[in-house]
Amino acid sequence: MKNENEKLDQLFENFENQWDVQELDSQHFNRFSEKLNLKKRKRNFGLIYAIAASVVVLLGITMFYPKADNRQELKFASKETKQTDSIFTVLIERQLEQIEAKKSPENEKIISDALQQMKSLDSDYEKIKHELEVNGECKPIIYAMISNLQTRISFLQSVLQNIEQTEKLKKLKDEKTI
Repeated sequence: MKNENEKLDQLFENFENQWDVQELDSQHFNRFSEKLNLKKRKRNFGLIYAIAASVVVLLGITMFYPKADNRQELKFASKETKQTDSIFTVLIERQLEQIEAKKSPENEKIISDALQQMKSLDSDYEKIKHELEVNGECKPIIYAMISNLQTRISFLQSVLQNIEQTEKLKKLKDEKTI
């Protein structure tokens, strides 16, 4: 023990006059704490808002569209997994309908690219469903399933936003030429 203390004392002696002993101004801690709290509040508000919106949408869809009739049901899946798949699928179908309704010559390329990307995501989802049938329900497969569904919804939402931006730009351009 004594030997260790001597080593520490020697270490401190070696670094003497090299320590940063500058005093921070009195408001530094307050500013730093305030920045941390603002970031936490912003992040928490966004997360709470996203969760609340998801719950409201899922409950609304469950009430109005309790079952997707026109699609193949998951085999070998629990009731909860089937219901999750059904709810997300209805959301995806609604967004695809909204995209199809906005089809025009100006955004045809965006829509065709989006549908191509959706085919790829659908193909991945079919692989996940196959894994579910082969291996049964386990957390990694369920997480992959939900992640794929969420990715498709997010992707379609961004496509809709791009289409709306394209429409706004076209409208502004048309207004300027008048």
